[in-house]
Amino acid sequence: MIRMLIGITVLRLLFFCGFSHADDQDNRQKISMPVMMKERMLARMRDHLLALQEIQAAMAGNNLDKASDIAETRLGVSSMPMPMRHEMAPYMPQSMRMIGMKMHKAASIFAMKASEGDEQRALSSLSEVTQQCVACHAAYRLN
Repeated sequence: MIRMLIGITVLRLLFFCGFSHADDQDNRQKISMPVMMKERMLARMRDHLLALQEIQAAMAGNNLDKASDIAETRLGVSSMPMPMRHEMAPYMPQSMRMIGMKMHKAASIFAMKASEGDEQRALSSLSEVTQQCVACHAAYRLN
């Protein structure tokens, strides 16, 4: 059951993040920022996706403590360096920043639930993390 739910989560991410739209069909808000910041943001998002995969693998292996550690150190509120927050914030609309903070908070909540050992509650809270990823990628794109 848990593996099926993890598989569904991965498919949702691939479905929503994997679409390639032509510029004239892409209605997402374009976000412009200096090239170096854009590259850093893209690198962080790729690491977030990798962290989600590692969390799912840890959960599939019944290692909730490892999943918790990955979530907090790579996705949670404490994972975002303060200087980077202040550096990128001026380039992001308020609604995009809110989605990002919801994702980081949801990851910290997942980490707490996973560390408690309740696999079902942890998986449910992990869905909140990916929901924020999907919401952001559906609304915004880096220009």
